[in-house]
Amino acid sequence: MKKLLAFLLGIMVMATMIAGCGGGDKKDDKKPAAQKFINIATGGTSGTYFPLGGALADILNKNIPGTNASAQSTGASVANVNLLSQGKVEIAFIQNDIAYYAANGTEMFKGKQVAGLQGLATLYPETVQIVTLKKSGIKSVADFKGKRIAVGAAGSGTEANARQIMEAYGIKYDDIKVQYLSFGEAASALKDGNVDAAFVTAGHPTAAIQDIATQNDVVLVPVDADKADSLIKKYPFYTKLVIKAGTYPKQDADVSAVAVKCMLAVTDKMDVDTAYAIAKALYGNLDRMKSAHSAANAISKDTAKDGMSIKLNPGAEKFFNEK
Repeated sequence: MKKLLAFLLGIMVMATMIAGCGGGDKKDDKKPAAQKFINIATGGTSGTYFPLGGALADILNKNIPGTNASAQSTGASVANVNLLSQGKVEIAFIQNDIAYYAANGTEMFKGKQVAGLQGLATLYPETVQIVTLKKSGIKSVADFKGKRIAVGAAGSGTEANARQIMEAYGIKYDDIKVQYLSFGEAASALKDGNVDAAFVTAGHPTAAIQDIATQNDVVLVPVDADKADSLIKKYPFYTKLVIKAGTYPKQDADVSAVAVKCMLAVTDKMDVDTAYAIAKALYGNLDRMKSAHSAANAISKDTAKDGMSIKLNPGAEKFFNEK
């Protein structure tokens, strides 16, 4: 009996050794993909960028082997440019006008040009909404002369939008009573009658404007087509759009407007293959983005280069050129 047990044990040991030696031919022995860490800069936790960044991280983790992606809350566009340039993040949600200013060393980046910024895609519009009340009598930007206009916080993207749009109408700050107010401050000032009109750059409908419209007759001031054309010619990051009737209470007609776009930015340190894989994963899983925030309903491969204000990463370009 002891000899039989020893014989059987020997056979088992040999079988194990043979399996171990032959295992190199099996697919299970393929080396796992090298781990790649991708940090995604978003915005505040109550904003749009943060949930979309979380969805993007989820998409990359599930669709690109070896990827460890995570989204982090930040101070949004301007802060995100700095995080990219410092190599602290690999992808950032940024307004395309802010990306343009950074790449060209203008506006809030004057004298602080950021080299190497590249685009992955433009995502959805952030509309420059010009809001007034019916009782103000303002029907056009041309009516702003002598009026109290809230142009956004000093040095903000909204403030640059306000200045550029008024410039298209031949209006300078010297022609108006400038009020540097944030969204919330502008909304309160408009309701209280302390300003005559306000600029708000955000995806529409915007909660702050809806709040004003619940108790006041709100009027959205249009940007005329010829003025929009001249604006886009000078500042290529703008795009045209229409704020549909019914977007806000008592808004009976469509309103022509311009918008900047939320975009994904990287640097030239991102290799072609990685950028290609990210773009492919994103546009192959848009339902995940849409489940994170309604703003993602506007994301489409067909519009992914609209308003692209900086150099497009070659990997992303390769993906978009595919049929």
